[in-house]
Amino acid sequence: MATFAKPENALKRAEELINVGQKQDALQALHDLITSKRYRAWQKTLERIMFKYVELCVDMRRGRFAKDGLIQYRIVCQQVNVTSLEEVIKHFMHLSTEKAEQARNQAQALEEALDVDDLEADKRPEDLMLSYVSGEKGKDRSDRELVTPWFKFLWETYRTVLEILRNNSKLEALYAMTAHRAFQFCKQYKRTTEFRRLCEIIRNHLSNLNKYRDQRDRPDLSAPESLQLYLDTRFEQLKIATELELWQEAFRSVEDIHGLMCMVKKTPKASLMVVYYAKLTEIFWVSSSHLYHAYAWFKLFSLQKSFNKNLSQKDLQLIASSVVLAALSVTPYDLTRGASHLELENEKERNLRMASLIGFNLEPKLDGREVLSRSALLSELVSKGVMTCVTQEVKDLYHLLEHEFLPLDLASRVQPLLAKISKLGGKLSSASSVSEVQLSQYVPALEKLATLRLLQQVSQVYQTMKIESLSKVIPFFDFSVVEKISVDAVKHGFIAMKVDHMKGVILFGNLGLESDRMRDHLTVFAESLNKSRALIHPPAKKASKLGDMLSGLAETVDKEHKRLLARKSIIEKRKEEQERQLLEMEREEESKRLKLQKITEEAEQKRLASEYEQRKNQRILREIEERELEEAQALLQEAEKRSKKKGKKPIAEGEKVTKQSLMELALSEQLRERQEMEKKLQKLSKTMDYLERAKREEAAPLIEAAFQQRLVEEQALHEHEQQQEIEVSRLRHDGDLREKNRLVRMLDKKLIFQERVMNRREAEYSRLRAEREERISQIIQSRKEEREAKRKMLFYLRSEEERMKKAREEEEARKREGIFFILIYYFFRVTLQFTTFCSS
Repeated sequence: MATFAKPENALKRAEELINVGQKQDALQALHDLITSKRYRAWQKTLERIMFKYVELCVDMRRGRFAKDGLIQYRIVCQQVNVTSLEEVIKHFMHLSTEKAEQARNQAQALEEALDVDDLEADKRPEDLMLSYVSGEKGKDRSDRELVTPWFKFLWETYRTVLEILRNNSKLEALYAMTAHRAFQFCKQYKRTTEFRRLCEIIRNHLSNLNKYRDQRDRPDLSAPESLQLYLDTRFEQLKIATELELWQEAFRSVEDIHGLMCMVKKTPKASLMVVYYAKLTEIFWVSSSHLYHAYAWFKLFSLQKSFNKNLSQKDLQLIASSVVLAALSVTPYDLTRGASHLELENEKERNLRMASLIGFNLEPKLDGREVLSRSALLSELVSKGVMTCVTQEVKDLYHLLEHEFLPLDLASRVQPLLAKISKLGGKLSSASSVSEVQLSQYVPALEKLATLRLLQQVSQVYQTMKIESLSKVIPFFDFSVVEKISVDAVKHGFIAMKVDHMKGVILFGNLGLESDRMRDHLTVFAESLNKSRALIHPPAKKASKLGDMLSGLAETVDKEHKRLLARKSIIEKRKEEQERQLLEMEREEESKRLKLQKITEEAEQKRLASEYEQRKNQRILREIEERELEEAQALLQEAEKRSKKKGKKPIAEGEKVTKQSLMELALSEQLRERQEMEKKLQKLSKTMDYLERAKREEAAPLIEAAFQQRLVEEQALHEHEQQQEIEVSRLRHDGDLREKNRLVRMLDKKLIFQERVMNRREAEYSRLRAEREERISQIIQSRKEEREAKRKMLFYLRSEEERMKKAREEEEARKREGIFFILIYYFFRVTLQFTTFCSS
């Protein structure tokens, strides 16, 4: 660890190391300085060091180093100069974002460069081989190699900054800005997993803020500025969650906002509450919770009408129509009929929770199902005057479905109204906080409601009805769909009917004593008779223990209720514990498998590496031996040539020649020649040295004169070129101004043309989409008809086969009986002849 007397020395040392390409050493030097306890007092030099430090961390993608350095710097400037820490963090995030964008642009440019006409001409062989082996496209590989590492580092940057800035009252604004930028990152690049983690991180920060209330510099949520920042962050989280269609995370964001409001016991501004209820409507609609969806629309309408004075009459009418249609879309019967006590308790808790989110305060002792209900909502809409704000079509539809009794004409009168309603809606004006309202989304639910109302009214008029007749009066669905709807309605006690496919009729109601309607009538009649009898013959007053029994009964019910709740909690805890144990076992098995796999891979890699090294060493030894043999042969040939020139043989005849002897002989010969050559070179170098010294003494004054002349010429040339550059810049600037003035006149026409093109494309897209949906519906209808024809044909073939089988069995039985009688006849005839023969 290097020590520096001053921080400036560390900065200079880091710059020197960067200039020679040793960025890792420079980063380590700055890290040692920042984490050292000697420099705990803030000074301007430390800020410059932090700027250089974060630049190195971003260039080398060292997130851990960046986090450690920022934590230490926060300790240094927490109480002295928080603005410096804010500037360093902003610079850090800016560099990370810039690098990620550069990598993304580089990947796009690489993909465009590879997009050529002749693939065989420009594709390298290694690129083609890599694409065949990996099975990836060029864009996928470039994204994995260039973009993904920088996106990971950018995500790590956001997490680091949020962790450093959490629960700090002096850095609340920067914390909120970082959270917003992280949300936009998840939205821009569709990072759903990172968005869930980000929401969980922010949620944990708030829970820790409430848990550790004695923390220094803790944000005060009761302050208006802090509360507004936290609420803005949660509302941005809610918006991004709905745009990414993460509905579960959106609902958790709604719960976070509601919990924050309950914590500070303050209601946000009306503009934020409008966004809150607008997102609630989307969440409840996607989750098919139509009742809560309608209540959320009702709260949204009340807010818009009360606080938004700039809202136009048309927008108010659309919002009111949405409220009424949402209320009508709720199923008209109770879905909890016949549920167990535990299910009813769970439903009650759920209603209380949803009512709290929507803003309706319910008493826990009351039955939440009766307070939050379709009938209560419709009566409240009428009493609050919402019906006076809706369109005429919606008003007519409401009266038809709720107040009119038209058993046979209901569907025919509802269908044109639904066709008109499906065309209503669109984008609202800028004065409304709700961007768009589409009434066509309620048409399927309203068609189902109209079908239920028609079945209910028909069941009160008719006892039997043909299936064909019912299908004619319900034009919305096929009879199979109507049958499914009616099964659900019968299950929940809304209507009483049976379908007889053999006779092709529908039976409404049940006249037996076990029917619900008859049982209700008999119960009412019995109660009335009991009251009349009590009035005519009042019972004698007798002392009874009813009070004691009732008190004991209440205590027993309370104990049973508590026991059931305790049993429920115990069961849930056991389930959670079992799931946790299973998850732990799976994790341990996975870790063991990964460890074993890692050990096996490492052993295999070591074996392959040792075999590779062994082969490499053997090859090197062979090459060395071959090279030595070639060198020895070359030395032998040179020695023979030299010996021929000098007239003597290097090797005597009959002498045994070996590789070692040849190499010694060649080396001795080379050594002698090298010594002679060195003597000649020494003599030649001395001669050249004297000659070069004389030449330089003569050339020195001439070089100086030429240098002075060159200085004068270059000065004049520089002044001339500078003047030319000034003139060219002035002319270019004048030309650019004229070009700008010429093009400004066409800006409006360009915008008009752009809008025309976009409108035409949108119309074409809508037309193609409608044609596609119509095609799909035709295909579905044709497939249904084919399946029905196939089913009938199979039934006919099976019936015909059974009939023919039965006929064959009867024919065979008749044949067997005829053969038996013939055999008896011949037997008696033979017996008679034999008897006659014997008697004669």
